[in-house]
Amino acid sequence: MVLKSVKPLDFIQNFRDKDVILAYAKRIEKVAQCLSEPLYIMEVCGGHTHTIMRYGLHHLLPKNIEFIHGPGCPVCVMPKNRINQAYEMAMQKDVILLTLGDMIKVPGSNGSLASARAKGADVRFLYSPFEVLKIAKENPHKRIVFFAIGFETTTPMTAALIEKVIESQLTNVFFHINHVLVPPPVKAILDSKQCRVNALIAPSHVSVISGAKIYEDIMRQFSLPIVVSGFEPVDMMESIYILTELAAQKKVALEIQYKRVVTMEGNLKAQAMVEKYFETRENFEWRGLGNITHSALKLKKEYAPLDAEIMFENILSKEPIPDNKACRCGDILRGVAKPLDCKVFGKACTPSNPLGSCMVSSEGACAAYYKYGSVM
Repeated sequence: MVLKSVKPLDFIQNFRDKDVILAYAKRIEKVAQCLSEPLYIMEVCGGHTHTIMRYGLHHLLPKNIEFIHGPGCPVCVMPKNRINQAYEMAMQKDVILLTLGDMIKVPGSNGSLASARAKGADVRFLYSPFEVLKIAKENPHKRIVFFAIGFETTTPMTAALIEKVIESQLTNVFFHINHVLVPPPVKAILDSKQCRVNALIAPSHVSVISGAKIYEDIMRQFSLPIVVSGFEPVDMMESIYILTELAAQKKVALEIQYKRVVTMEGNLKAQAMVEKYFETRENFEWRGLGNITHSALKLKKEYAPLDAEIMFENILSKEPIPDNKACRCGDILRGVAKPLDCKVFGKACTPSNPLGSCMVSSEGACAAYYKYGSVM
């Protein structure tokens, strides 16, 4: 498919061209007639879910192609005990807890970080992790805790921040590491008896850092086609077309649609930075998925003086905590339910009063369904 020639300033519109989107829809419909079984595509990343819902792409596909929403929202997969730990640290004397904006409203057992702030805790959200340096220098007698969160995409930024903290000889900065990895939970879902997924749209921002190579083992182990896709609607439709063609021909392959940004090897410098400071945890609890081995990162032992989990070890709760029974976020993250299957969606659970993390995060599937309900 050849995109229309446009002026540089109209570059984004080139990837939202209605005629191109509809042309791909016709191609997909034609190829889908050759499918021997329905195609269940899991789009792992929450950003892809929002593109699907915002542009109504699911309405353009034949009935034998269906999306299953994956666990690619880092806020959504954080279990309550990690939220509780953030709350507990924030409530300590002389602590300033810093994190990214989406984490502020995620409910834990004792409340959210927003409620901790309402009780007098110094909780601040950052636009950039490097704001930590300025706040730490301005508050030398405070303990600055950075609640670091995200997949492979944001981990290098935390690694770079750690390096700057060490270079600046700041002794009042501590890191609560909640960085998680994409392949392990995807494998856990695909290995489940409930799983219907037989094709994957892999995250693109993650792949910029890690490279598309991290999906090769998934492709081989589960014998399914995988495409690393961009976020624009034309990107998505092209990726769906590639997957449909591969499935129709019963081919197992790993393709990169987002070639303007993603390579097979990824950003080697960023990977080296992450490897310098982090190692994998033996286990990490995922909301809705339970404990998954080697699925998250922690600081290496030589950086223990920076580790908030060691500094605050005596006050941090560690027991797993069940989610609200009315909330089906766990089922949604496992791909066995959709937001509309939840009885409290849009009623007791809204963005202003979220019962679960899938509604809190801007990348959450429930937030996407709520925001773009008019195109459902």
